[in-house]
Amino acid sequence: MGKKKLVISTGAGMSAESGISTFRDAGGLWENYNVMDVASAEGFMRNPRLVHDFYNARRKDLLEAQPNAGHLGLVGLERDYEVYIITQNVDDLHERAGSSHVLHLHGELMKVRAVDDDTRVWKLEPQALETTPETEIEGHRVRPHIVFFQEAVPNIEPAISLVEEADVFVVIGTSLNVYPAAGLLHYVRKGVPVYYIDPHPAAVPQGVTVLPMTATAGVERLARLLKGDAG
Repeated sequence: MGKKKLVISTGAGMSAESGISTFRDAGGLWENYNVMDVASAEGFMRNPRLVHDFYNARRKDLLEAQPNAGHLGLVGLERDYEVYIITQNVDDLHERAGSSHVLHLHGELMKVRAVDDDTRVWKLEPQALETTPETEIEGHRVRPHIVFFQEAVPNIEPAISLVEEADVFVVIGTSLNVYPAAGLLHYVRKGVPVYYIDPHPAAVPQGVTVLPMTATAGVERLARLLKGDAG
């Protein structure tokens, strides 16, 4: 019999212990910026230089961050499960930790794409992370490969398909109020076990196992709970 499919949805709390600022917590990034100036389609049209500068700074921060024990713990679960991660995070810490299957809902910080062609996407090299409105790659002006507010979330359909196939579903480090990601919970098949790890958990449907702890502690606890369930 093949491995069970473990689908994990991660949010900002997954990377908080790696020192990545969360947008909504006290002291988070939104306090210093108007969100609509730096993370909306209108804001980018109005002042692309500010948006490029904002994401240049985020990339610099990310280079200095390392995957935490929670990220590494999810990699360890691949021994017993077919693990798929759906993340709202734009960092690459899941990939750097070694996770095999990562689907980004809100884009990827270390990538840019052509302003005039969404299908042209490039990964930035660590020594050339800064972009400006004038930056061109292969003849195309570029923008952050980020899903801005006011833009569709192109990977939501593949994410829904993964959740519908899950044998176990886990939510880590999210307030469950950012849609459409928060709606993934509704696509879990009846009878499938659901776990929710967050130090400040939101209200969840009956039957969800809530682990009110940080990502690193929660993933360790999750691994113990799942032991013996794999097969």
